[in-house]
Amino acid sequence: MRTLYVVTHPEAKHHLDGLVGGWHDSELTDKGHLDAERIACGLRSRIPMSSEAALYGSDLTRTTQTSDAIGGKFGLTATLLPGLREKSHGSAEGRR
Repeated sequence: MRTLYVVTHPEAKHHLDGLVGGWHDSELTDKGHLDAERIACGLRSRIPMSSEAALYGSDLTRTTQTSDAIGGKFGLTATLLPGLREKSHGSAEGRR
């Protein structure tokens, strides 16, 4: 049996700017980077090292920054998949 851990990215700049996210690309805030590191440490304390472990994420900057923090604790590089992006909000993305 395999266990799947699903992690969402922490605070990103579009949150603070009051912008619609979706496929709008934004970076993590300083707090978001700290939280990503905390998430990574929490996962590392719960998950044993395994040659079967894999890491996947969307190709948006805020999620790659989150997966980089997690991957750093496990010696993994995320496979980036556009299909893992959150819901698109069309023309509203990046707007207030």
